[in-house]
Amino acid sequence: MKLIIQIPCLNEAETLPITLAGMPKQLCGIDELEILIIDDGSTDGTSDVARACGVQHIVRFPTNQGLARAFSAGIDTALKLGADIIVNTDADNQYPGREVCRLIEPILKGEADMVVADRQVQKIGQFSGTKKMLQKIGSWVVRKFSNTDIPDAPSGFRAFTRHAAFQLNVVSDFSYTLETIIQAGKNQIAVAHVPIETNVVTRQSRLFSSTWNYIKNSAVTILRIYAMYEPLRVFFMIGGAIFLGGVLLSLRFLYYYFNNNGGGHIQSLILAAVLMIIGFQTFMIGLLADLLAANRKLIEKLLFRVKDLQFNDSGRPVDGVQDLVKVLEIRK
Repeated sequence: MKLIIQIPCLNEAETLPITLAGMPKQLCGIDELEILIIDDGSTDGTSDVARACGVQHIVRFPTNQGLARAFSAGIDTALKLGADIIVNTDADNQYPGREVCRLIEPILKGEADMVVADRQVQKIGQFSGTKKMLQKIGSWVVRKFSNTDIPDAPSGFRAFTRHAAFQLNVVSDFSYTLETIIQAGKNQIAVAHVPIETNVVTRQSRLFSSTWNYIKNSAVTILRIYAMYEPLRVFFMIGGAIFLGGVLLSLRFLYYYFNNNGGGHIQSLILAAVLMIIGFQTFMIGLLADLLAANRKLIEKLLFRVKDLQFNDSGRPVDGVQDLVKVLEIRK
């Protein structure tokens, strides 16, 4: 059983040695344990620090690509290295290395294919009341959209089996945290959560420049990924609201028509007709999107099978499969 702990980094030369020092050297039930650093275009020598600390594997982007792409690159690399379990953590030492054992326990017991750490945000004194409220609301929305019971959706400390990692395809450029939970729920991946303790926060998050920016990007990410898997429901809700507005305006016109001898309010009739046409067209878009979603699911299943064949037990690529993977990812 091989475990790879991947750590996406952006200018973490100062905190990375502390984080690495806290990582476990061996774990019960794990035969091999290795560290993978994804240097997302750092300019402070993060990769050099990682090498000096004895990190076995380093992937470095020449320019900053964003957390979502760094995460995806780490997952792909870990799979190529033959990982059976992949743990993702942050380089700022927020998540104690000693909690890795607790995080992977449901996987080792065969109870889950994906485990998300619960930071128990309400107990973190350094988080403001506003941040705690936003975390709570955001996690509730993700639970509703994904049909999971994850209490701390934005948590970046999580573990995946090889099987689960094959099925996760991150399309967002913002973050992977919310998207992968919704994908896991829609793909019926067994998801669990475990409570953990956290270290003292060393710095503010670099993922977003302001609270409003975080809310906006998170909302867009949730809506986009949900619409990818439930397009018919999304477009029918939008189209239904527009169509209902048209119906109500038409009823208003009829009311005045029969009570004022048919005079005036022609604007209501025109607007009602426009809204009902737009609502009907939105319904049609929903049907088309649903057909595209069905096609996407077939491609995802095929991509999963190809990835499963792409690497043998030692993690080496199987001849002739790599090009097919690239073609399928481009088509997606």
